[in-house]
This record gives sequence, C-alpha cells and structure tokens, in this order.
Amino acid sequence: MTITEKILAAHCGKKDVRPGELINARVDFVLANDITAPIAIAEFERIGASKVFDPERVALIPDHFTPQKDIKAAEQCKLLRTFSKAQHLKNYFEIGRMGVEHALLPEEGLVLPGDVVIGADSHTCTYGGLGAFATGVGSTDVASAMATGEIWFKVPESMKFIYKGSGFQKWVGGKDIVLHTIGSIGVDGALYRAMEFTGEGIHGLPMHARLTICNMAIEAGGKAGIIVPDKITEEYVKGRAKRGYKFYDSDADAAYAEVREYDISKIPLTVACPSLPSNTKPAAELANISIDQVVIGSCTNGRLEDIREAASIIKGRKVNPNIRLIVIPATQRIYREAMKEGLLDVFVEAEAVVSTPTCGPCLGGHMGILAKGERALATTNRNFVGRMGHPESEVYLSGPAVAAATAVLGRIGVPEELGL
Repeated sequence: MTITEKILAAHCGKKDVRPGELINARVDFVLANDITAPIAIAEFERIGASKVFDPERVALIPDHFTPQKDIKAAEQCKLLRTFSKAQHLKNYFEIGRMGVEHALLPEEGLVLPGDVVIGADSHTCTYGGLGAFATGVGSTDVASAMATGEIWFKVPESMKFIYKGSGFQKWVGGKDIVLHTIGSIGVDGALYRAMEFTGEGIHGLPMHARLTICNMAIEAGGKAGIIVPDKITEEYVKGRAKRGYKFYDSDADAAYAEVREYDISKIPLTVACPSLPSNTKPAAELANISIDQVVIGSCTNGRLEDIREAASIIKGRKVNPNIRLIVIPATQRIYREAMKEGLLDVFVEAEAVVSTPTCGPCLGGHMGILAKGERALATTNRNFVGRMGHPESEVYLSGPAVAAATAVLGRIGVPEELGL
C-alpha cells in the first residue's frame, strides 16, 4: 500500500484498503476557522449534538478576518469564542495567541505524523508535509466529525512525484517546486488523488518547504499532499508533539495511478500568472510586469524561514516607491522570533508594513485589498479572478525570494538582479 492507504486502513480498523473503497475513518484532529466554523456550529446544533467527541482534538482558529474587520466578522468570532467556552475546547486561539491555522497547528504540535486530519478549509492538506493524511472538507462534515470523531472517505488513488537531481538552482524553494509541478499537470491534474512527493530533492528539504509543497496540493485538485516522514520530520515534531504519533511509509510495490519525474536542477524561480496557479512561467521571463503591491505571508509562505529569506534580500534597500509591501508573519511565535532577530526592523526600515498574524489579503479579506486594475505579487496560494479584491485586479504568485526582489525593483524580478 501507499502511505495514504496505510494511514486510512489504520484509522478504519482494516488490514488494507484500496482506491475507490468507501470507509468510515476515525479522525485525530478537526479544525475550522472564523469563516467556516459558524456554519459547522449551526449544523452541530441542528443535528442535536451536545458535546464534541474530544475537547482536545478540535481547534477553532479565528484567522481570516481578524483582528475583526467589521461587525459581521466580530459576530462570527464571538460565536467561535462562545462555542469554545461552552465545549471546553483546549485549542481555541484568540488574538495575541493565534496565527494562521495551517502554520499554527504544526508549530503547536497538534497535528502529527500518521494522523487523519480534517478541516473546514481547503488548505488543510498542508499537514501532509508531516506525513499525515490531511484534507479539507465542508462545514457539515466538520460538524459531524466534531460530534462523532469519525468521517467517511472514498480512498483516493495516489500519484507519485519524484524529484531527482544533484541540486536546486539558487533561491529555488518549496513554492517554486509546487508551482512548477502544478504548471506541469494543471489545476485538475490530481483530481481527488493523494499527491505523494518523494525523491532526493524532497528528502533534503526542511520542514517549512515540505509544508509549503503540501499546502498547494489542492491547487492541482488533490485530495491530499503527503511526504513520507523521516529524520527531518522527527527533529521537527519531537520537541513539540502534544501526543503520540506514528511514521508510515509506502511499500516498494505500492500501486500508483500515475508517476511523474522532475530534474530538480531544471526547476526555475517560478511565478503563477493570472488567473490560475497552473499558469506558470519562469520569473526571469516576466521582467516587464509592473506590480502595485507585494504580500509576503499566508499559510503557504509566512513561516520564519520565509521571513528570513525575504529580509536577507530587502536588507539595506528600500521598497520601490511605486509598491506597497505588506509582510505578515504567520503566527505570534514567528512574529516574536522575527522581532528578536531584527527582521521586522529590516522591513520597517525599507518602508514596508508589518502586520499581526492574519490571513488578511490572501482571500480578499482585509489588510491589502486591490483596486480595479491593480496587480499584486504574493506568496499566497491562489490567484483566481477577484481573489484579492476587485475582479479586474490581478494576482501573481511566487516564493519569498521573488517577492522580495519584486518589492525592491517595482516589477517582477529575481534576486540576481540585485547582485544576490
């Protein structure tokens, strides 16, 4: 079996499962945010549930419209706060303690290798970077799982993505890898499949890059993204895990619906152009594209390593006067570490703005909405029409290196143009 099939088999009490099989699986963790939780809570009450299955395995995280941008957002967050208190939830994260959910939960050791995790947010697939089966579901499914601790699945087929080669080009990271991959298969190339990322190019990646890659599996239509855990995984989780965990792997003779191979030395710094994550081009070919706003942050690229990388390019330089640079550390801990390292000073000195942790502009919520005709380049995960504001605005996606260089140059660019 594949790692995905092994995890699902273990969670439904079977020795083995096969693609297409319908199963009822035990869940290890359930999450929702300030947009999706109110619907889940209403459904939870509608079905007559009185208690969540385990108050330590449900997380409600107000991260999308917080700090509350308007009355409606304030009411939504109040609903989460009230429900969490009534249910004695251990993992409700208020402003000042919270972060963007898919950065916060791994950081807190709440989602772990071998888990089955569901969330009322499409980028729940992020946790596959830890070796978990994690997927986004609807709010109704979350309500049912909060009540019962179980959910049904159709076991997905698996696709294997093998990354071979001697080394990546300078500045190329997890975001470039996943954008390049999505560009090669399309936004429906892995529809309802588990995307298993492997090969020497993956095994050497740090955890933040693995989480970035799995975060965007949904942008290829994937049911989940997953990476077999190893020593790097163990080093990441051993000091933070709140409970036990288990490493699974894929059998050598496991069957895959499709196998694709990539030479990592040929993956360039990559940008997704409007208005699909699959519309990718090498960043070096887009030097004629002027930009109005750069956003560095989100559940895709708001981790400390991303902030460090961007700061190393920005340091000693100024943001181009034609650009607004918004930097959003993904969690409170990342914010504090960046502050201690002097990274936030780098951005403020460069005339950027630094925000408290929030999803903010990623989904067109607040903290950087685009006007008609404006262009943004962001380290976020989606660039659909109207994603960050006006339907006649445009969003380009990149990793932190290209984003930082672009903020200085005033157009899409790469660090080499700054002598880096």
